[in-house]
Amino acid sequence: MEDFIAYAAGVRPSERQLAVQEMEFYAFVHYSINTYTDREWGTGKESPSIFDPAAFNANQWVEACRAAGMRGLILTCKHHDGFCLWPSRYTEHSVKNSPWKNGLGDIVKEVADACRAGGIKFGIYLSPWDRHEQTYGDSPRYNEFFKNQLRELLTGYGDLFCVWFDGACGEGPNGKRQVYDWEGYYSIIRELQPNAVISVCGPDIRWCGNEAGHCRESEWSVVPASLRKNEAIQEKSQQADDREFAKRYDSQDQDLGSREIIRHERSLVWHPAEVNTSIRPGWFYHASEDDKVRPLNELLNIYYGSVGGNAMFLLNLPPDRRGLIHENDLNRLRELGEKLRRTFAVNLAADAAAAASETKSGSDASHMLDGDKNTFWAPEEGTEQACVEIDLKREASFDHVVLQEHRYSQRIERFELAYKEGHEWKPLYKGTVVGYKRICKFNAVKSRFIRMTITESRWCPTVASFEVYLS
Repeated sequence: MEDFIAYAAGVRPSERQLAVQEMEFYAFVHYSINTYTDREWGTGKESPSIFDPAAFNANQWVEACRAAGMRGLILTCKHHDGFCLWPSRYTEHSVKNSPWKNGLGDIVKEVADACRAGGIKFGIYLSPWDRHEQTYGDSPRYNEFFKNQLRELLTGYGDLFCVWFDGACGEGPNGKRQVYDWEGYYSIIRELQPNAVISVCGPDIRWCGNEAGHCRESEWSVVPASLRKNEAIQEKSQQADDREFAKRYDSQDQDLGSREIIRHERSLVWHPAEVNTSIRPGWFYHASEDDKVRPLNELLNIYYGSVGGNAMFLLNLPPDRRGLIHENDLNRLRELGEKLRRTFAVNLAADAAAAASETKSGSDASHMLDGDKNTFWAPEEGTEQACVEIDLKREASFDHVVLQEHRYSQRIERFELAYKEGHEWKPLYKGTVVGYKRICKFNAVKSRFIRMTITESRWCPTVASFEVYLS
């Protein structure tokens, strides 16, 4: 078991996984023919003639994202109805046959360009399920069709940070269920966009298990390799051995990475979670939901549970029939961004001092406070419990502590925070995993000293950042 814990502590992310985790918070934009039919899922029989966003403005979308503090945008280039927001050469069911810009427009290009101009990253969603395409269900022919469309998006719109696949699947006109060539899709992405993560039905980022914004108390990035295989299958594979793997773990399981889980595994992988939900009840715009935009406190809770709980936060923003983010959504995004910027504006530990119960050579406690994500404190290898104390050098009020482990590992399993009042240490917060980031929020206290006691960790803990804030 000791050898296996050392192995688990050594599982590392890829550079592309790290890059997306460090983005933290980004947008999903569900926009398609459904926006004009008031539906969530289209049939594929809709006429392109109804797609005509008179006031479409991709720059407004990007500004909405920036107002909230988002660092990227993923666009539904094609949803299940098969309508393409770019003039695909492989189907007539696209913007090229709409009245918008007399059929000469390209939503994908305008959004990609706006993202680059606005300083945020661009990603694509391409639905494998296509209810319009007649070859769907004829697996070899449709897979070739899908790959052709995938190549168009991977080569025509600059660098992508993400290719997002969901697992929706159905029967084609021939009555047969489509079998997706996942490995073939992945190969094309790795060839044409090597820095892009493949999310959800893919090997890089996994679904958190719900679309409601619910977050686990303990979100492990190091999970059984068989879970990653399960995500890529999503019950679409017809191979018996894959179905056996898929039975073992499910994205909705509450425990995917504790010692109790991994002790039975032969192989572990780095596969971090993404929390995806919508700012409204629906994924596409519905005028009936204009007064149902999520309250600020609800969005903050999801942010703290996801970004502050070792996951990424993907928040859907559905443009309206004008082609704009609705005013109600925009106002809420501004409120959210202002609250987050105000809360995390001044790090009270920027000039603090740190001391540790034990320190490995070259991993000084001061590294927790130096603002460098590549340096960290750690005790000697094999030391699974340790304690660090932070001296703010002055008494200060605070209600947040933000912790980060070294970016290439996840080891802390359980920790406690305390603050000093007079000569007595008083409990402040108890937490489980840290990983990329743990935001500890509590009622404001006033003190000069904060102590972190790591009660459980794998092989030895690492802490790269210890920040303190007052909201």
